Amino acid sequence: MTYYLGIDIGTSSIKVVLLDAEQRQHGMASRPLSVSRPAPGWSEQAPASWWEAVDSAISELACQQPDKMAATRAIGLSGQMHGLVALDGQDRPLRDAILWNDSRAGAEASELQNRYPEFARIGGNLVMAGFTAAKAVWMARHEPELFDKIETILLPKDYVRFCLTGKKVSDMSDASGTLWLDIARRCWSEKLLDICGLGLLQMPALVEGSEVSAILLPELAQKWGMTSEVVIAGGAGDNAAAAIGLGLRNPADGFVSLGTSGVVFQITHGFCEQADKAVHAFCHALPGSWHQMGVILSASDSLSWLSEIAGQPVPALLAQMRPEDNHKCWPVFHPYLSGERTPHNDPDAKGGFFGLSRRDGTGDLTRAVLQGVAFALADALAVLDTPEEIGMLIATGGGAKNDYWLSVIASLTGCKIGVPENTDIGAAMGAARLAMLADGHSIAHICTPPRLSHIIDPDPALAASLQPGYQFSQTLYPLMTKK
Repeated sequence: MTYYLGIDIGTSSIKVVLLDAEQRQHGMASRPLSVSRPAPGWSEQAPASWWEAVDSAISELACQQPDKMAATRAIGLSGQMHGLVALDGQDRPLRDAILWNDSRAGAEASELQNRYPEFARIGGNLVMAGFTAAKAVWMARHEPELFDKIETILLPKDYVRFCLTGKKVSDMSDASGTLWLDIARRCWSEKLLDICGLGLLQMPALVEGSEVSAILLPELAQKWGMTSEVVIAGGAGDNAAAAIGLGLRNPADGFVSLGTSGVVFQITHGFCEQADKAVHAFCHALPGSWHQMGVILSASDSLSWLSEIAGQPVPALLAQMRPEDNHKCWPVFHPYLSGERTPHNDPDAKGGFFGLSRRDGTGDLTRAVLQGVAFALADALAVLDTPEEIGMLIATGGGAKNDYWLSVIASLTGCKIGVPENTDIGAAMGAARLAMLADGHSIAHICTPPRLSHIIDPDPALAASLQPGYQFSQTLYPLMTKK
């Protein structure tokens, strides 16, 4: 039996899974990560912390499963997107990585967007503060002495790949989130790089997510009890990797993710640019494949925020919701706690509760948060290229365990929602599948959908009862922004 590792470099943790060739899990290890916030709106991590966590997690599996690690043939990578890792001429990080949820580059993003329509036309996306290009321009403007020393720019997972292999490589899906990729042609755009004061020589090589990118360093193979010919797959950005984990590979296949952020994801027939609606058009992790995403920045994070404010854990909040109130739509919650992406592209958008009464309690606020996130996801799905083609969304993320939340989303969007038996299928599983593809397995054999525990159908009565709140929430946005 052969085995495969999937490594996911998340924001809050590193996760490593060990699968056999039949995709059965034989081990998992994770390590927490911390985020530094040295100024309001800033979000940073030390690249060394990712590598230390990966090394520790793999070493744990090597101790637990030495025979299986010895039979491991390939490793796949997934990771948080958009992070800026700037290396000097000695391949040392010049500063802590600036992460996807860092909003410091709002002014630079607006300037690039207003001056250079090429970013939407070639890069497939509006210039947002969270994208790598805006961060690089911020660095050039505010840290010019460091910017001038940049030899290479890598994304978070690709820094880990460099530690694993000594090679500087990225994949098409993750590179799409830099805003320097020509999405249609699947190559770096010299024009977009030049606008940001950068060149091709500062970019990593590009491969497809299912291709071999490099070979594991012999000294690491020896340390972990592996062979010296372990291949590293191209890998993927976290959402594309999650899609691979869920078996999404055909046009109109889609998922809804209720993690820290919220995502509606759809495989498209080709490159479908919808930048004017703040839709993300990216390369998928499979050759000749593209996808769209609508992204909201505070999904489960909205629940976490309420938990902190109320001083109660999330399960306690959910337990206070009264089933007889499920069709109520007041109060209304705006989930724009960290600004918003789709469809508003507004880092200054604000959240809040509206329509509160003296009799509302914690359960009512919790229900409003679930509904408000669902409202935002419905707005995001509505602006995808062909949302009507989506017959069913597969649910993933921590929020996928809440059937009421999924029922609200299904009812508002008109999409059936399939709930996997294991709702924790995620990017690490997708990374392991990409490792299998790099080792020669076929896409048809590997990229299969998960077994579903049940399907949630849209509820017309619930949809009708929520419409007043939903429509009210849409009228509120212009009042909750600085624009």
